[in-house]
Amino acid sequence: MQNPFDVLIIGAGLSGVGMACHIQRDCPDQRYAILERRSRIGGTWDLFRYPGIRSDSDMFTFGYAFRPWNSFKVLADGTSIREYVTETAKEYGVDRNIHYGVKIVRADFSTKTNLWTVHALDEASGREQTYQSRVLVSCTGYYNYDKGFLPDFPGQERFKGTRVHPQFWPEGLDYKGKRVVVIGSGATAVTLVPAMADDAAHVTMLQRSPGFIFSVPGTDAIARTMSKFLPRKLVYAITRKRNLALLRAMYFGSLRWPEKARKLLMDNVEKQVGDKVDMKHFTPRYNPWEERLCAVPDGDLFKAIRKGRASVVTAEIESFTEGGIKLKNGDELAADIVITATGLNLQVFGGVQISVDGKAIQPNDHLTYKATLLEGVPNLAWIVGYTNAPWTLKADIASRYICRLLSHMKQHGYARFEARAPAGERDDDTIFGSLKSGYVMRAAQTLPRQGKSLPWRVLHDYKRDQPMLLSDPIDDGFLSFEAAPADVAAKKPGKVAKAA
Repeated sequence: MQNPFDVLIIGAGLSGVGMACHIQRDCPDQRYAILERRSRIGGTWDLFRYPGIRSDSDMFTFGYAFRPWNSFKVLADGTSIREYVTETAKEYGVDRNIHYGVKIVRADFSTKTNLWTVHALDEASGREQTYQSRVLVSCTGYYNYDKGFLPDFPGQERFKGTRVHPQFWPEGLDYKGKRVVVIGSGATAVTLVPAMADDAAHVTMLQRSPGFIFSVPGTDAIARTMSKFLPRKLVYAITRKRNLALLRAMYFGSLRWPEKARKLLMDNVEKQVGDKVDMKHFTPRYNPWEERLCAVPDGDLFKAIRKGRASVVTAEIESFTEGGIKLKNGDELAADIVITATGLNLQVFGGVQISVDGKAIQPNDHLTYKATLLEGVPNLAWIVGYTNAPWTLKADIASRYICRLLSHMKQHGYARFEARAPAGERDDDTIFGSLKSGYVMRAAQTLPRQGKSLPWRVLHDYKRDQPMLLSDPIDDGFLSFEAAPADVAAKKPGKVAKAA
C-alpha cells in the first residue's frame, strides 16, 4: 500500500507471461507483478490435463514472436506448451515477479489517487491480501476456470458409469477396454477421440450437429528441410510469415467464397474417412468460420474411424440411462465412461468485479478500444487473442501497444488514461463479431460491445491490427490523459492534464 506497482498483471499463462516479457524488454523501469491463482505457470496449459491435449494452431504462429518455437511439430501437446511458457518466463526473469495462489476478488480504481486497489485471497491460508498499482492488465483469457459448460441432461443421475468433464480430468482415469462416449464436436472432442481410441474398447463421438474438421501435417517437413541449410531463426521467420499468409488466405477466402471453402473442406474429409462413412456426420449446417474450425494432425481422428476404433453419431440426447445414453431417434449408446466435452463458460476479467470509485463496471455496457482497452474505465487493459487465428498473434501486439502506452504516460508525466467514445458509436456486436459458437452466444449479454468504426471496431485481422497497435499515434483524440499529482508533475514542467 505504501509503494504501489506500476503494473499489475492478472494471470501467469501464455498472455500474462508474454505481457511481462514485453515490459522487461520495452519498459524495464516499470515495476510490475503477476498475480496467479494457480500454483505454477501455464494458465490454460496447466489446467487442462485430458488425453491428447494440444494446440489447435500451428506453433510457428502460436509461439511468441520474440522467442521462436524450436520444434517442427505443427500442433504441440499441452505439456510442451506449458514448458515453453515456463522457460520463456525464466529466460526473461519474469518468474521472479509472480505471486502464486492468489485469487483476486475485486479491483477498484480511485480517480482521486489514480490507483487500482486489488483485493485478493491467499487460497492456501485464507488470508486476505491487498495490492495497489497504477495500471491493471487482465490476462485471464475469456473462460471460467472454475466451471465448464454442462447442459442439464435428463436422467444423468441414473447413469452408473463414470462421467467426466474434460476441464476437470481426474488423474489416473482408467479407460482401457472401456466403452467411451464423448459428447461434443469441438476441438476438445476431436482431440479426445483419437487419443483414447487405441486403449478404449471403442470411442463414440456423439454430436448434436457436425463441425468443420480439417487435417494438417503433424510435422512441418518444409521447415525441417530448410533447417539443414539455414539458421534456425531464419527458418522460424520464413515459416511464420508463410503460415500467417496461409491463415489469412484461408479465413478471408472462406468468408468471400463460402461454398468453395465448404467444398474444399468436405472433399478433404471424404478423402480421409473413405466411402464407408456417411458424410452427414461431417457436413455442418453453417458456413466455414461462423464457428471455429477444428484441426487434426495427420488426420488422426479419421484414422481412428477407418480402423473401427472410433465412430461418429449425429443425434440428440433423449436421456441418460443406467448403462449409457438413449437418443431421440430410438437408438441407445452403451457406455462405461461418458465425457461431456460440451464447451466452456465465458467470463470477462476472470470473474473479478471491476469498479471505479466504488461503482461496479458491467463490461457489456462498454465498448472496446483497439480491442485492448475498455471505454470509460481508466488505466485498465486486457489481452484477448484471436478466434480466427492463433491467440498469441494478438496477445503479442496488444502487449506491445500497452508498453507504448506506458512509455507515453511516463514521457508526459501522465497518471491516468481513459478511452472515450463519441456519442452514437455503440453497435450491438460483441467483441467476437460474427462468431456464432455456442459459448459466445450463451455469454453474449455479458461481453463488451464493439463500435461502428475504428478504433472501436474489433477487426480480427492481424495485418490491419499491427499498424493500429504498433505505429498509429498513441494520442489519437480518443484517449484522454490526466497529469500526475502536483508533487510529481512539478518535476516534469510543461506537462498538464489533457483531454480528447
